Amino acid sequence: MFPSVEKVEEWEKAEEQEGTGFDEGLTHSLIEGNKERIDQGQLLDTAASQGLNAFNPDMVFEQIVKDFKNAQSVYGEKMLRLITGEDVSAIRKNIKFPEYQRQLKAQMNKRVQALKEEKLIDKEGTITEHGTELASLVASMEELDELRAKGIGEKETKKIQQYGEKDSIRFWKRHDRYRDIALKQSMKLALRRHHKMLEEEDLRVFTRSGRGKIYVVYGLDASGSMKGKKIALCKKAGIALAFQAIEKRDQVGLLVFGSEIEEVVYPTSDFSLFVKSIAKVKAKKQTDIALTIEKAMELFPDENVTKHIILLTDAMPTVGDDPKQKTLELVEQAAALGISISLIGIGLEREAETFAKQMVEIGNGRLYIIRDLENIDRIVLEDYQNL
Repeated sequence: MFPSVEKVEEWEKAEEQEGTGFDEGLTHSLIEGNKERIDQGQLLDTAASQGLNAFNPDMVFEQIVKDFKNAQSVYGEKMLRLITGEDVSAIRKNIKFPEYQRQLKAQMNKRVQALKEEKLIDKEGTITEHGTELASLVASMEELDELRAKGIGEKETKKIQQYGEKDSIRFWKRHDRYRDIALKQSMKLALRRHHKMLEEEDLRVFTRSGRGKIYVVYGLDASGSMKGKKIALCKKAGIALAFQAIEKRDQVGLLVFGSEIEEVVYPTSDFSLFVKSIAKVKAKKQTDIALTIEKAMELFPDENVTKHIILLTDAMPTVGDDPKQKTLELVEQAAALGISISLIGIGLEREAETFAKQMVEIGNGRLYIIRDLENIDRIVLEDYQNL
């Protein structure tokens, strides 16, 4: 007999003092081999990614019968399969038959009733805390299994960071921190060039090697255009980042943004906290990148640690009188505080891509343009590994 979802609490009690605090063996024992429970977790996670706040089987059924193509667009193929128990092609083929309609409605009601009996949704169909826990549990195990299969995250890389031992010297670049200027070496170079004053071309800066401590904030765009597969895969990429970073004793925070900040997790080594927070994310509203950067700056400690923001978005900032200018000003403020910013753009148009290049140049980060959604987790980990 599969344990009640309340047993998920054992996962939290089993957290270790170091590492992710995530007991994979215990987690697998809770869901492995139980297709119904896995399907329930996937259904809840998919519903959140589709921006749904509650389950209403009558409404879903009505839309399927009335306009299946539109229902498929609104709910997505995966959710329709999970809530009906039927393949989408079978629904499309048979939905016009009354007998099939009665069978489909009965199956949907049965699945929703099971969610209520397990207290995964409440009487109104809203996802409960237990439901969020199960969704996060299933999503995290799926992503970690996929990473293991891909062999991602196994290789250690040498990291050049803002903090750590002074390692080598290079020429100064715009937005380098003044405190890292190698003054003696810069003056010697100016003298060799017979310059009476230090000029920009004479400036040399220290790079710092050694792993050091990293605080990274994962900024996830939850605007309406991210609904469905985009946000689902971005959530899984966040899980991958959190797992690997926390395994390496770094800390990971979360900012979910639309026209306002939807979810905040201060940089933490608590993997379960991060995963349960990202599982709740729903797509809605516009994109305010400036507000996200402003809030992210507040999340970092006033310590000599490497501070980095990874932003995932599919659009330019759209909130405010001059959103692009405000965003660039805040990126410059962040850079002055030693906070680097990378941006992962999902199918950006040319204008948005040009703006994104400006952002990462000022923010001392990297720009990745994603066309293949399946590679998002790989790109997020690559950016973290190259800090």
